Order: sequence, then C-alpha cells, then structure tokens
Amino acid sequence: MILDGKKIAATIRAELREQVGDLLSQGKRAPKLAIVLVGNNPASETYVNNKLKACAEVGIEAVKLAYPASITEQTLLNEVHRLNSDETIDGFIVQLPLPEHITETTIMSAIDRRKDVDGLTPENVGRTVQGLPSLVSATPRGIRELLSRYGIQTEGKHVVVIGRSNIVGKPIAMLLMQRPYLSLPGMSAASLGDATVTICHSKTRDLKSICLTADIIIVAAGSPGLLTAEMVKEGATIIDVGINRVDGKLVGDVDFEHVAPKAAYITPVPGGVGPMTIVSLLQNTLQAYNEHTR
Repeated sequence: MILDGKKIAATIRAELREQVGDLLSQGKRAPKLAIVLVGNNPASETYVNNKLKACAEVGIEAVKLAYPASITEQTLLNEVHRLNSDETIDGFIVQLPLPEHITETTIMSAIDRRKDVDGLTPENVGRTVQGLPSLVSATPRGIRELLSRYGIQTEGKHVVVIGRSNIVGKPIAMLLMQRPYLSLPGMSAASLGDATVTICHSKTRDLKSICLTADIIIVAAGSPGLLTAEMVKEGATIIDVGINRVDGKLVGDVDFEHVAPKAAYITPVPGGVGPMTIVSLLQNTLQAYNEHTR
C-alpha cells in the first residue's frame, strides 16, 4: 500500500484550517510564522514558497524575511534575537542551508526553543530525547504522524534508520524508541513508540543483513536507489525521506520500482514524506501559538 503523504497532509491542513477558524471566531488573532531566508538558493526559495502557500491555506499568517547571502553572522544573530523578543511572532524558522561563512549551529542555538517550529535547537532536541514536551523536528514529526494515520504500530517492531543527521535520523530514532507517554499535540491516538531501533550510516558494515531483519526501514541518506529489493524482507514498511534529482527527475533513496512489490507499506517520492514535513511545520506553529497565548 502506498503511504500517501499528500492526501494525509491535505486532511491535516483541513483540520488546522478549522482550528484556526475557531480561534478567529473567538475574536483571537491568527498564529503567525516568520521565515528567514538568506541568499537566493533556488531549492530554498521553492521550499519557502511552499511553506508560505501552506500557511495561507490554513489561515496562519506568514511573513518572509529575505536577506542577501553576504549578511554577516552577527547581523543574522541580531535578527534571530529580534524575532525571539517579538511578541507578535509565535514561531520562526531560519531556512537551511546557510552561506558557508555562517555557522548553522550558532544560529540554531540562538533561537528561543518556544519559537523553534523547525524543532532544531539543542534544547528542543534534548527534550525530545528525554521524552519531555517539545517542538519536534518537522520531518520526524511528519513521519510519526504518517505512521499513526495509517495505523502502523511500532511497539516491539525492529526499525532500521539509515542516516544519522540531526534533522531526521537521530530524532526519528528517539521518537520511535520512546515510551508512548511522549505526547505530541494534534497527533492521532495510535500507539507509536516502544520500537527497537538500529541506526545505520555510511560506515555501517553489512547493511543488507541488518535491513533484512527490519519491520520498518526509514531511509534518509541522500543516496538515490540506496535501498534495493534484496535488502528488504516481505511485508516491511518503507519510509523514503530522500529527495534526489537524477536526470531531471525527483527520486528517493529507495529503488521504488523493485522494492514496492515486497513492501506492505511504502512512501513515494515525491508525495510521501515531503508534504508531511510542511504540514508538521504548521502543526508546530499552532502548538507554539497555543503555548505562547496561554
């Protein structure tokens, strides 16, 4: 079965639109998101425009703050501090990647965790690891939501995560191994967590043997066609986070054509995890708004 992230994201946007509408009907203001864009990276421009469009669809107010690639690290830090203290802004993101002369960890660490709707600050990541309430990184949150909406249980299952990035690999591993007491506002009630998680990466030996033991494989390595059919057991669930452009076509990290017949569930690229990442950003923005206006 195809895990249709585009369809599920549309359902969640409709839910968010209703929730924002309820706020407005009570005389409250709409949630507000700021997106900081540095430079003119075409891919980043596309991602930001998609986020702005999604915000408009659900009634979240959004503003793009664009700066030249030549901006100094200190000037960008000053902008982060300004947004931290701006009471009209519920959440904001600094679109990655940043120019080489700016240290990403310095900028991410400066963001107030309560406004960190990308879920990338060390404090939010640490709270996620400990199972404390947090703003969870958008892509892992989207993966967890997709599994939940399709009723795919993780309790007692062996999950193999290929990729150890701070944005996807590490946080999704933490989410799925947690006890289910880690509650994420707005998520459906299926029991997710209590999985046995193995994290693999470029230095892992005998990746095929490890993957063949997996009930669920999450691939976020940025390597087109990395996961092949002979690495997947019958009935496994495959979550493809990869976005690669090959011969002008978007493809994932999974050899979809040959893996799909063996999988019980599989995400397509595009149309799988991507739409879930954007809608998770909207969920995080509403969560930040609710905590901010409490």
